[in-house]
Amino acid sequence: MQKERITDVLLVPTMIQMFVDHPTLGTYDLSSLKRISYGASVISDAVLMRAMKALPHVEFTQAYGMTELSPIATLLHWKEHIGDGRAKGRHRGAGRATLGAEVKIVDALDQEVPLGTVGEIAVRGDMVMMGYWERPEETARAVIDGWMHTGDGGYMDEDGFVYVVDRVKDMIISGGENVYSAEVENALAQHPSVAQCAVIGIPSERWGEQVHAVVVMKSGASATPDELMEHCKALIAGYKCPRSVDITSTPLPLSGAGKILKRELRKPYWENRDRRVS
Repeated sequence: MQKERITDVLLVPTMIQMFVDHPTLGTYDLSSLKRISYGASVISDAVLMRAMKALPHVEFTQAYGMTELSPIATLLHWKEHIGDGRAKGRHRGAGRATLGAEVKIVDALDQEVPLGTVGEIAVRGDMVMMGYWERPEETARAVIDGWMHTGDGGYMDEDGFVYVVDRVKDMIISGGENVYSAEVENALAQHPSVAQCAVIGIPSERWGEQVHAVVVMKSGASATPDELMEHCKALIAGYKCPRSVDITSTPLPLSGAGKILKRELRKPYWENRDRRVS
């Protein structure tokens, strides 16, 4: 950026976190940078706020979508990150349907749900893929009457803003209650010692699944599992809070696109069981 005077970059939240938390960030001239577009996974409030504080001259825009949507379905304008948009909490959303896209939220029976109700995000428009190559059955499950079923859980407000809460497969059902890992991760990330975190469901004889957190600390910082669990209880409902925490110095496993591979974190807990979480 300093050498080439870069003005615009596209990053995933993990990249933003590593970028703004880098100890030498302040030694570089980043005045040319004007805009950061981000997407691919939910960004925590804590990481977004650290980024906006570290780069106050930069406009942040979120794009939500997937490869099968070529690849964008909604956009969250940079103005929604500040001022009135921020006061309304829209900086936590994924924006509204972009040009040529229709978005709706549906239940397990593919019926549209009321505003504010969590369901699966579905998208229709010319950007929807023709299908998975030589996988007609998989295509039929994903694209129904022209609507791409994203596998993402979310809800829509009265102004058409979409809020992503979790991957449907990442939702944790603990004691009959739905727990969205992104909400728990957002609470954990607000602890001043936490650099990176992931929340998964692990087996529990009592609850079916219990909320488990894997946490990487910032360099030189520390906190105990009990401290992190108490921190969460001050921010979210008790049943959503982690019942166990694994603090590790090992970076969390990432995909080639920079997404945390939760299936790798879950694997040791669910191996050799009748129920598998993929």
